[in-house]
Amino acid sequence: MTRMRHLQSSLVLQIDAHQTILTFLFDNGQLLPLCGNFSPSLLLSVVYDQRTEAVLVNNGGRTMAQDSHPLGAVDSAWLHMDDPTNLMMVTGVALLDGPIDVERCYKTFESRLLSFERFRMRVTDQRGSFSAPRWEPDPHFSIRAHVHRVALPSPGDMTTLQEFLGDLASTPLDYTKPLWQVHLVENVLGGSAVVMRFHHCIGDGAAMNTVMHRLMDKTPDAPIELPRPQSNHNHTLGPLLEPIVATIEGSIKLADELVHEGMEFLRHPEHLLDLPAQAASGAMALSRVLLLPPETKTLFKGPLGVQKRVAWSSPTPLEQVKQIGKTAGAKVNDVLLAAVAGALRNYLIGRGASADGVEIRAVIPVDLRPPSRAHDLGNEFGLVFLSLPLGTPSPVVRLAEVKQRMEALKRSPEAYVFYGLLNFFGRTPAQVEEQAVNLFGSKATAVMTNVRGPTEQLYLAGNRIKNMMFWVPQSGRLGMGVSIMSYCGQVTLGVITDAGLVPDPETITAAFEQEFHVLYDAIVAPTSATTP
Repeated sequence: MTRMRHLQSSLVLQIDAHQTILTFLFDNGQLLPLCGNFSPSLLLSVVYDQRTEAVLVNNGGRTMAQDSHPLGAVDSAWLHMDDPTNLMMVTGVALLDGPIDVERCYKTFESRLLSFERFRMRVTDQRGSFSAPRWEPDPHFSIRAHVHRVALPSPGDMTTLQEFLGDLASTPLDYTKPLWQVHLVENVLGGSAVVMRFHHCIGDGAAMNTVMHRLMDKTPDAPIELPRPQSNHNHTLGPLLEPIVATIEGSIKLADELVHEGMEFLRHPEHLLDLPAQAASGAMALSRVLLLPPETKTLFKGPLGVQKRVAWSSPTPLEQVKQIGKTAGAKVNDVLLAAVAGALRNYLIGRGASADGVEIRAVIPVDLRPPSRAHDLGNEFGLVFLSLPLGTPSPVVRLAEVKQRMEALKRSPEAYVFYGLLNFFGRTPAQVEEQAVNLFGSKATAVMTNVRGPTEQLYLAGNRIKNMMFWVPQSGRLGMGVSIMSYCGQVTLGVITDAGLVPDPETITAAFEQEFHVLYDAIVAPTSATTP
């Protein structure tokens, strides 16, 4: 790829039609905050592009997208982050307690998965042109080109399955077809497994959860055919305005109001003058991240290779996590992230590295979907940077520090601002996006995400699901991803790493289990002993 020279592009956060909050200029690969003026006509042209990006038409009384339409800006951004050493794939696995009914699985995926239009569409992208990538129907689509039947070699244990998943995570998808794949895996721990992976441009971790819910049943004898899901996505200004003006904690109510405000602005552009002047807070949040020094050099960060490794922990009772949180006045997320920090600390020490005073930053996705779009695919999340205190030896003190830092982030508009940035970068030339991804990637070590899964026992194609897990890609050339998922009263930690940096992620998951028990014994056990 040619080096970028004298390539300039700008991002503007605006209060009203006359005043610019902040402009960011790319100049020779450097992202520089500047002050300046901005013509509202440019915003109007962006509004026009945003509105016409995916027009809906009516087909026989059922609303569906046109046969061919552009990817949204954020979906385009994730498409272009793909790299041979860091594939942008969301991967999920469901462990089943019996053999797979292969034909029923084919019928289930054909009936339910293909009800989501994107799973029939391939992506065409001409990076050298100014046109956006497009969703187009695959003229040769066949479900059997995407659903594959395999069997693990003996002994078919956890290690064998993890090796198989590591190889899958290192293998790119076929861009001539829709960007997803399913493997029906037999001889797994006395049962079987279903592994699903799809490109991040189709959807994020919350979208994976939606898809998995669609495929699963509450009873083993549920009918294969289900009513088609209805999308509420309106493709208006909501996704553009939310990241700019939203500043309150995870405000679903605000998101819905901004969608309405976006629709009103299309009819009455002068309403932009009435939007809250809270974008200054967003500019401050972005400036804070831009001014962060480069990430601490540890064993977890370095040049990436193609080969990946995956591992996951034994399930942890969710009730125990809640007990720790209740006693310590912390949230479930705080408890789990504190245990992860302790596990990473132990890993450094076990590899002969010092953990004294070490802090690493984790990029944490924050779902920004309002309830009206809870079941839509696509990418609708922001990012926040959380500093994890690996240098703190006490598990109790470490939890208190994580809790305090998480509370500060919840009051920040950082997630909305980064969603706005993804909207922006999805419309820029490839060199600009690459420079931005590398810039933000230099300020973090890992991606860490938590998805709340089903609370009840579920079945897939008639088979009871024993457990499920997922892994997210590591944008920004990061070498480690940590995923936490709850299912049926249990919590499981999944880790994916670059094999050249961390060849043994199972050591981290084992350390997580140990750290959790230490935290439980330190916080809950003493209070239980004193309770009459």
